[in-house]
Amino acid sequence: MDGQLLSETFVELTDTMVAGFDVIDFLHVLTDRSVQLLEVSAAGLLLADPRGELRVVAASSQAARLLELFQLQNDQGPCLDCFRAGRPVAAADLAAEAQRWPRFAAAAQQAGFAAVQALPMRLRDQVIGALNLFRAVPGAFDPADIRAGRRGHHQPAARAQHAPQRHPE
Repeated sequence: MDGQLLSETFVELTDTMVAGFDVIDFLHVLTDRSVQLLEVSAAGLLLADPRGELRVVAASSQAARLLELFQLQNDQGPCLDCFRAGRPVAAADLAAEAQRWPRFAAAAQQAGFAAVQALPMRLRDQVIGALNLFRAVPGAFDPADIRAGRRGHHQPAARAQHAPQRHPE
């Protein structure tokens, strides 16, 4: 992981977390930087609304955004499983996941993704959402990247969930 980019990311995220910050812009920075820092092809972030229903709040690409929506509409996929269980969910090879997520696995592969890692977003002990990390090549995700993703996204996502939004998604 690039230490300089990591430092710049924390500075950028901290700079945006001031009174009046734009939540949507902030969450897009979060997903875009996840792609750069964790060496993945795309990222998508789902957060629970006040009723506990997941919503797509940010994605690093249109393909990731559509795939996150697809999960919600079809009620299957790693982000949903991660949110419900409160723990990471991995699929190193989506071609082998047709039993677990028949519609999602096919849609993800059609979108050009071969592997996915979902990480829970927490506010203290409560799971408030999930971050999906997508890769175009199959294979397990680096455990160090998973740890960094889990540590680096809890507080920003929690803070963003409770901030007033300045413009609708």
